[in-house]
Amino acid sequence: MLNLIHFRYFCTVDNLKTNIMSLNRRLKEERTKKDLSQQKLAELTGTHYSNIGRYERGDAKPSAEVLNRIAQVLEVSPDFLINGTLEDKATNSISDQELLTQFKKVEKFPDDKKKLVKEFLNAFILTTNLQQQLAH
Repeated sequence: MLNLIHFRYFCTVDNLKTNIMSLNRRLKEERTKKDLSQQKLAELTGTHYSNIGRYERGDAKPSAEVLNRIAQVLEVSPDFLINGTLEDKATNSISDQELLTQFKKVEKFPDDKKKLVKEFLNAFILTTNLQQQLAH
């Protein structure tokens, strides 16, 4: 079932257009991978085929209930349809490309090295936050 937090994120005004554009691309891509027509997907999800077309064009967004049914038929999560992969989320969230590249490199480290990097980051963030609080 669609997580309420993800649904709220999906429906915020700031993210609505971006998410619909991403949703429509992923929906069509996943439907095509399954070799399903819009008509067949509509039948399997109890939706009118014209709505599937509207979702794929980005002219409309499915309700949470319909999104869940579509995700089940396509064998993906609603979160994937809305946000894409974890890498898609990171790319959309982190504007500093150098930092994003560094995070991607760290992600490939062994668990013990990743833990060490996280500890350094947490210590640096804590120190920076304390310095900012003391400056005010």
